[in-house]
This record gives sequence, C-alpha cells and structure tokens, in this order.
Amino acid sequence: MLLAHELTGHLSNPALVLIHGITDNRAMWHPLLERLAADHVVLAVDLRGHGESEDGDAYDPISYASDVVETAASLGIADAIVVGHSLGGVVASAVAAISPCRAVVNIDQPLRLSGFKEALGQLEPLLKGDAESFQMGIDLMFGAMNGPLPEAEQARLKANQRANQDVVLGTWASVFESTEAELDATVEALAAAITVPYLALHGIDPGPGYAEWLQRLVPTAIVEQWPDTGHYPHLVHPERFLDRLAAFEAQVRG
Repeated sequence: MLLAHELTGHLSNPALVLIHGITDNRAMWHPLLERLAADHVVLAVDLRGHGESEDGDAYDPISYASDVVETAASLGIADAIVVGHSLGGVVASAVAAISPCRAVVNIDQPLRLSGFKEALGQLEPLLKGDAESFQMGIDLMFGAMNGPLPEAEQARLKANQRANQDVVLGTWASVFESTEAELDATVEALAAAITVPYLALHGIDPGPGYAEWLQRLVPTAIVEQWPDTGHYPHLVHPERFLDRLAAFEAQVRG
C-alpha cells in the first residue's frame, strides 16, 4: 500500500524516514522537519489506518513496515535512517528486518512486548467497549505518558489524533491474544534479522535489564534513557534530539 506522506529536502541528501506512533500521523514530526530537511531528504508517512492513509486489512508490524518500504521505494528513497516513535519504533525495527536500510532510531518503544501486555491488559475492557469507553482508554493511556511535554504540544498532538477503534485493536491484537512466551518468540525472530546500527532512546524507563535484553537480541543496539522526559523526548527536547540524531548519523557513517 502506498501511504500518504510528506517529502521534504533534496533527493541528493542522505535520507530519513519518519514513522509516527499509534493514533498519530506525520504531523507529529512537524516541529523537527525544517531542521532535518536542511541537510536530508525526509519522508514522513501516515501509516495505514492513520492520518490520510487508507485503512488496511491487517495491522501487524510486517504489514505496516511493508507499506513504508513500498512507499519509500516508489519515491526513490533508499539507504535511509528509519526513525520511529512509539508504535513507529516497532515498525522501524520491522523495516530493518525485511528491507535494507542504513540504521534505526527507536524513540520510546520497548521491544519487549511481553512487558507491555500486563499494562495494556488493564485497559482492555475500556478499549474493547463502546466508543466512549474506547476514547477514555486512549486518553488514560496517553495522558499518563505526556510527562513534561508542553501543553501547547499536547494540544497539537491531540488535535491531529485519529483514534480509530478497529485500527487500534487490530494493532494490539497480538498483544491481547498471545501469551508472554509467544510475544517474546515473535520479537526475538524479528530482532534476529536486524543487523544495522540501532539507537533505542527512551524517555520512560523501559525496565530493569532491558538494555542487556535488547543488546543480546540486537548486538548493534545502543540503549539510552533521558530521565523524566516522558513518551515524547524528541518533542520535549527537540534540539537535544536533533544533536543526538546527528551524532548517531556521523557514527553510522564512520
């Protein structure tokens, strides 16, 4: 599926592909786009079922990632650093597992989905309820993760949010329906295919032993935590994020 997207910058520059999180869209990246496009060609996509993209028949990581790969290829984007936030971090990881890319930056999305299962299970009755209950579940989940994100940014993100119940439940179906052991096995199979440099940047503590767990699965992984920055560290500290991305890119180039 070809995705709705924005393409900025010059095609002769190094490529970045930006992937938003669940219920968000490509507008999430707008505060960073001008700076990034100054010396990159930047592709920001709307995942299937999000923003202006069409709905799909499946919402698993490989389906999401295949759309991103197809859209990038149609625009002549190759050898990109793939940057994903939240769900986008899982999708970026899947892109690296199924297609060549230069590197991955995963913003605040632990890959240990078995740990996510317990937290998500507490909201499952709301998320599977009527429209009002569903929206309450979404608001509870994301409201708790904003951290120090400025109120103006919170309002901007919420105004752009598209919380489609079928899309959300389809995305999280495997978390609801699989055992922790099955989730771990699925993630381990995906992670085993990632061989490119990988930066995991967390604003929320991913839990004890997470860095060691991820580095066992993805030996190229660098795991960093920016304490007290919440789920949107790249928007709480945009200059710091841009500097860190530039440093990582320089490291990748060698």
